[in-house]
Amino acid sequence: MIVDLVSLLEPIAAWFRSLGVPEPIVHWGHPVMMGIVIFVMGSYTAYAGWRGRTADDKDVAVKSRADHRKLAPWMFLFLASGYTGGILSLVMQQQPILQSPHFLTGTIVLGFLGLNGIISMTGFGGNSFMWRTIHAYIGTVAMGLLVVHAALGLNLGLGL
Repeated sequence: MIVDLVSLLEPIAAWFRSLGVPEPIVHWGHPVMMGIVIFVMGSYTAYAGWRGRTADDKDVAVKSRADHRKLAPWMFLFLASGYTGGILSLVMQQQPILQSPHFLTGTIVLGFLGLNGIISMTGFGGNSFMWRTIHAYIGTVAMGLLVVHAALGLNLGLGL
């Protein structure tokens, strides 16, 4: 499967290589952009979600839930795009793909966030406190795993 995926992505990677993108951008572009998504957008999205659950002021809670509802799908989209971009970056650098702990943590995070999206799209099981709590804790675990993911990615980048 890995060989087939590399064969599939190599023409795209070759096209990007032909653009003459400087090596530091190819090497560090994915980590910088995903770092922004994780630490800026992700931390605010998580904060807004928890603030929506815990704020005593009803107006603050409503605004925080609305912010979370608006940002979370965009965050998932950016992370999913970055996931594919990271794989393409490795193909461009002619490095092995789908083999690192960084890849594994990214896959798990997308699975958790996808599950959270499904939970929210089902209306939290009829606005169930239990499903809202499960959603909150899955999101929190995903954010914690993203910190581990970033550390593994930095280690991977320094090792290439």
